[in-house]
Amino acid sequence: MALEDFYCLFGPRFVEIYFPTWPWPVKFFVYFTGPPWKSFDEPSRETLHSPSAFMIHRRDFLKQATGAVLAGLGPGAALNCLAAAPKMATCVSQNKRPAAIAMWDFSWLLRHYPSGEFENWDAVLDGLVKRGYNAIRLDAFPALVAPDSEGRVIQEHYFPKGNWKPAMWGGQYSTTIQPRRALKEFIPRCLDRGLLLGLSTWFFGSGVERVEGPDGFVRVWDQTLGFLKDNDLLHNIYYVDLLNEYPLFHGFSWLTKHLEKNLKRQEEKSRAEGVHEWKAKPGEYNNDASRAAYTGFANEVLGRMQAKWPELDFLFSLTNNGSADWRVMAPSPMAALDVHYWFVMNGLLPDQTGYWENIHGLADNDLKFPKVQAALLKNWAAQKPKLTEWMDRNMAEVAELGRRYQKPVGNTEGWGTINWLDHPALTWDIIKEAGEICADLGAKHGYRFNCTSNFTHPQFPRLWNDIAWHQSLTAKIRGTG
Repeated sequence: MALEDFYCLFGPRFVEIYFPTWPWPVKFFVYFTGPPWKSFDEPSRETLHSPSAFMIHRRDFLKQATGAVLAGLGPGAALNCLAAAPKMATCVSQNKRPAAIAMWDFSWLLRHYPSGEFENWDAVLDGLVKRGYNAIRLDAFPALVAPDSEGRVIQEHYFPKGNWKPAMWGGQYSTTIQPRRALKEFIPRCLDRGLLLGLSTWFFGSGVERVEGPDGFVRVWDQTLGFLKDNDLLHNIYYVDLLNEYPLFHGFSWLTKHLEKNLKRQEEKSRAEGVHEWKAKPGEYNNDASRAAYTGFANEVLGRMQAKWPELDFLFSLTNNGSADWRVMAPSPMAALDVHYWFVMNGLLPDQTGYWENIHGLADNDLKFPKVQAALLKNWAAQKPKLTEWMDRNMAEVAELGRRYQKPVGNTEGWGTINWLDHPALTWDIIKEAGEICADLGAKHGYRFNCTSNFTHPQFPRLWNDIAWHQSLTAKIRGTG
């Protein structure tokens, strides 16, 4: 049988070869135990930035690459060609059944204390299953689970709470956690209930600032997955979300500093070239150099993690924003697109309401909450058709890019407001109606995974206790209703 086009990724000590169709999808890795090839000391920037650069015709490969590979093997160098482990059947790229996914972030552990909403994991997991969810996105705390750079395993980590404002996510009080022990206790409970696991991280906690560069980042994730495998916990994995809402909203300080330094270099270069009106804006990464920096980092990390763990699916969750266009990441070798959208991102909903100042930013007091609530409800009632059309277009675009790059799509955080509180002056009406709209739109656009909202935790009791609402939406998402 003739081989069709295939993909190749070159590294200093390996070639990854992927045949997408013959006679079934299969990936091979060629490893070298001798010295690195002098001509391939670093993956090329074209390879890092463009997955399409991986594709070459077999005749060109045999002529250009195979000869170079064989010629580059020194005396005594060993060549091993091994078929990659097959993908887990539960991976998002393989599992075609729609998933109703609950984002439990780091709350699953930071509220696991006496009187905390996650004190009794069995009870809340039973409650989640009762509400129709079949997947969880949770923080696996890789920067805390992995040994530090000197090989020391730190079992306990203290999370202080610096003020008395209510916490929407995470701990309501200062607490000490043991993430290794917690994962060993929590994951088996999830497996017992048949729940899919989206391992993620927000990269918070003591010591995360010491993780630097792609090497440090890959190390902590690789060692965390190794810890899970060694403890027979690497089951029902839906995907591994390497960093929350890339490249913006997370605690991986090295990446943020790296991007900011890059901005300053661009400003200095522009000034040297006489372009004095250009000024670096912290957190604004839509220029070409910034995009090259963060897509390059992402593609390198994705390639290295996929080579180490071919049986798993890897991605970076994304979010709609004006500072780093999520569409830039769509061609990257992620297994799926997890793109977060909320209606409140359209000015028709929050304008002239005080939402951003009082709810999203959490004002010092709640005195304006009643006015915010009334204004939001007024805008929602008046603008719901236009807002729904806007969301429909956005979700259609996500779906189209998924088809273009042959990867499933979904959303693990959305749909009404980004932040909200279970407060006497606030209702859940907009959150509920937004979830209903987007459950239907998700089904319309073929979303493989979808959330009902980003408030699926028991610390939002009025929404959590509306079991019928959860069951109605999860049935739509999973196609069982």
